[in-house]
Amino acid sequence: MVLKGLTIEELASGTNFFAIGDIHGCLFALERLLELLPIDWGKDYVIFLGDYIDRGPDSRRVLELLIELKEKYPERVYPIKGNHEWLFERYLRGLDVEVFLYNGGGETLRNYYEGGSLKIPPSHLEFLRALPLYVETKDYLFVHGGINPEKPLDEQEEEDLLWIRGLFYYHSGKFEKTIIFGHTPFPEVLLLEDRIGLDTGCVYGGKLSAIKLPEREIFQVSCRR
Repeated sequence: MVLKGLTIEELASGTNFFAIGDIHGCLFALERLLELLPIDWGKDYVIFLGDYIDRGPDSRRVLELLIELKEKYPERVYPIKGNHEWLFERYLRGLDVEVFLYNGGGETLRNYYEGGSLKIPPSHLEFLRALPLYVETKDYLFVHGGINPEKPLDEQEEEDLLWIRGLFYYHSGKFEKTIIFGHTPFPEVLLLEDRIGLDTGCVYGGKLSAIKLPEREIFQVSCRR
């Protein structure tokens, strides 16, 4: 299987990366966080780490905001796929229906019901299908879940990058690049030399977190839930 990822090369001097953790339909927190981030939209890169939908109240509006940002800054904004986007796509094909609903998919479906039927704009479906599984640079790998430390990147399975947990972040070795990931909620940002976990449980009443690289400056807003 050939994984769908992106590589960013030839960075200008002074370029920053801003990575944002799991949103899960928390539009209010996302809007507040974006207001805080000192992004130079003409130079910096903004990478969203997946799980934009499910559990929270505004999954549809979160996707609309991300689509708007991607259209406005196509060479600067890079949302990647999370396991919840993967589940939503499968649900729409009639697969893993119970798993999707068990993991908060009902909140997403409510956002798309109009007149008793499910109506998903084609632009949203195109956005979901186009999401890459990772973004790689010379120094960083941005991915939703992490990577299987027992395999090189070109041998990873899609499920590895989207679903992996302990095998990745408990790995005793050192990764070649710093891996910035979401997926697993921590009470605070996990800030290790070669691993940075940015899911701080916004939808559970925690915080929505972002990091500015290479400085490793953390930005957070509390979720009003």
